[in-house]
Amino acid sequence: MKSMLVIGMGSFGRHLASKLASLRNEVMIVDKDEKLIEELAPNFTDAQICDCTNENALRSLGVTNFDICFVTIGENFQSSLEITSLLHEMGAKYIISKASSKIQQKFLLRNGANEAIYPEHQVAHRLAMRCSAKNVFDYVELTPEFGIFEIPIKPQWIGHDILSLNIRSKFNVNILAIKNAGNVQPLPSPEYRFKPDDHIVLLGKPNDVYKLSERI
Repeated sequence: MKSMLVIGMGSFGRHLASKLASLRNEVMIVDKDEKLIEELAPNFTDAQICDCTNENALRSLGVTNFDICFVTIGENFQSSLEITSLLHEMGAKYIISKASSKIQQKFLLRNGANEAIYPEHQVAHRLAMRCSAKNVFDYVELTPEFGIFEIPIKPQWIGHDILSLNIRSKFNVNILAIKNAGNVQPLPSPEYRFKPDDHIVLLGKPNDVYKLSERI
């Protein structure tokens, strides 16, 4: 369990804070909208009405006591930048700030954010990658060159084991897990024999995975 501070209760901030709380973290939510905080307060460890661009008000929250401070203000980048900078100056342990563009990401990182996330870009990129390829059910980018993909197995693999198919050498991918009917088997052994309706979760380069998925 970690201690989290989430500043900004817009749509993204609310969803983030709710998920953090559901994972049994201690979550303090903060916004300058009194009505909004009163509505959300019962669901969190603590809730404060605060204009965090005010240095004294922000300091009163005890920012150094939190494992992670999130700045999720999307509609006012100037405020987001100021709060990120103040958190850094106050010695916050780790700061994750929300950006709405690549330029904002750069400024937030330069002004104290340990991470600057761009959710709209990340979701759009993931959706485009998944929808552009045949038989790709899910995709997570690890680096610009590598990703994790979920694809169905080739029908001719059914009944054969991973070792005999020599998948890594033939297709230049690594199998991380097998999925079937909601069950997940991480790091399957080389002796695992594929079953009907198996999906494989792969680590590889997009072009290599696309070549394999197109042949299914």
